[in-house]
Amino acid sequence: MIDAYEDPGSPDCRSGGRYLWWLVRSQPGRSVAGAVLGCVSLVAAAAVPYLLSRAIDDGLEPGDGAALAGWAAALLVAGALTAWLDIMRHRIMTRVRMDANFRTVKVVVGQAVRLGSSLRRQVAAGEVVTIGVGDVQTISTSLTVVGPGVGAVVSYAVVAGLLLAVSPLLAAVVLLGVPVIAVLVGPLMGRLQGVETAYRERQGVLTARIGDLAGGLRVLGGLGGKDLVGDAFRRDSQRLRAEGYRVGAVTSWIQALGLGLPTVFLAVVTWLAARMVAQGDITVGELVSVYGYVAVLVVPVAYFLEFGNQVSRGLVAARRVVRFLRLEPLEDSGVEDAPAEPSVLYDPESGVRVMPGRLTALAGARPADSATVVDRLGRYVPSAATWGDRRLDEVALPQVRARILVADHEADLFAGPLREVVCGRRDRDDAAIARAVHAAVADDVVQGLPDGLDSRIDAQGRNLSGGQRQRVRLVRALLADPEVLLAVEPTSALDAHTEAAVAERLHAARDGRTTVVTSTSPLVLDHADVVYYLVDGKVAAGGSHQSLLAEEPGYRALVARDAEETVR
Repeated sequence: MIDAYEDPGSPDCRSGGRYLWWLVRSQPGRSVAGAVLGCVSLVAAAAVPYLLSRAIDDGLEPGDGAALAGWAAALLVAGALTAWLDIMRHRIMTRVRMDANFRTVKVVVGQAVRLGSSLRRQVAAGEVVTIGVGDVQTISTSLTVVGPGVGAVVSYAVVAGLLLAVSPLLAAVVLLGVPVIAVLVGPLMGRLQGVETAYRERQGVLTARIGDLAGGLRVLGGLGGKDLVGDAFRRDSQRLRAEGYRVGAVTSWIQALGLGLPTVFLAVVTWLAARMVAQGDITVGELVSVYGYVAVLVVPVAYFLEFGNQVSRGLVAARRVVRFLRLEPLEDSGVEDAPAEPSVLYDPESGVRVMPGRLTALAGARPADSATVVDRLGRYVPSAATWGDRRLDEVALPQVRARILVADHEADLFAGPLREVVCGRRDRDDAAIARAVHAAVADDVVQGLPDGLDSRIDAQGRNLSGGQRQRVRLVRALLADPEVLLAVEPTSALDAHTEAAVAERLHAARDGRTTVVTSTSPLVLDHADVVYYLVDGKVAAGGSHQSLLAEEPGYRALVARDAEETVR
């Protein structure tokens, strides 16, 4: 299977079918092995009825014990060989499916990374989740057709040839049977693709809504809109359930036909063969072989229907993956060089002016307003923000990302040793890490872990408390040591004592470096060189924390309210 660090290759995104074919071509050895084993195992199963007929005609009926023992031994060998081939085929096909699964995950994750900040503006989070949770599995399962699917075609042809040697009439019935089944099931396959597509689309929308609800539950509760949104979600869930019933209805018909039609097929051929025995056209042994051939044939015929179902669903899932892989990052028009020296960052929409080398704080009654200003200054949304004497969006994006860092208080934490979590791709010595840990007041976090910096952190820091996660994120931001650090609510989950220590140490650690924090905590604001008081996303006043307390009643009320909540 594909290694975790192996290049997954360049997927063929021209269509869903071509993407599935690319997954097959990406592992040619296993795909060929699966097809060969699928053919040999099913053909070997078809050999059993022939051996049984020979045992009856050459040994049992004439009473030849030696011939009977020989054919019985051959049957035993054929049965053991078939069992071994089935085991090997299953192992190979499991690897084919897992390779397709991992390869699709890698290309989807790689595309998400490539899209970067433009991802959320082009596709809903629910769409990505649905791809990762459902579509990847559906795609990998559909590749089963590579092994047993090819084997079913070959074994069908072999059995038809064996029946031709017994009776041209029986062979004709067998050869005409599958086209009849295809005519009956074909429209259902098209219907399945339609209802499956609608179901997946609605599932993606609902998944996105779950994420939105989880993130805004507290706000909804405060506004009294929880019941209203809950009712809307319930209605959407019922619609999704109805779509699921439609998918289930079509799938059940396909599965019913997959089991029922081959059985009818078996009954018809057996009846014809029995009549031919009664008329003396074939022997009893040949009758047994015919029954065995058709019984074996039930398996590939059922495979045809099952694989048609799986491939139909796989095409729907592959189209969704291809649609995601076709997305391109929003065009970056920036070509100019960044200012050579630390320069002023200015957001004309809000009026915030960030002077180089100073700690600037943004305080607003709505945290979203402050976060929006940070997004504009960090160039994560279109704006007319300037950096020195040029517009920020005219500067080459790699230079912006290299010198301006936005540190969100809910930024992702990846799984791994704490040392790697906070250092990322950069190599930092223990002394630098220790300074950043101290500045973020995270010494107790490191000391409380069993192996210190070498302790493993779960994805999203699930084995840490909220305050610990926030301080680990701050350690990571400080170790990055950007020229401009834009920190969104870096102390919102901390107690008053820890928050005061972080504010003091952050000011010292970033002395002479440009730093912006968003907060309404007086413990943080008191350490800022400049505080901007925002009303409706615009600067209402600016100055030191103490001067704003004395001169701005709105600011005083905002900060006093936050201080009271901290005391409680």
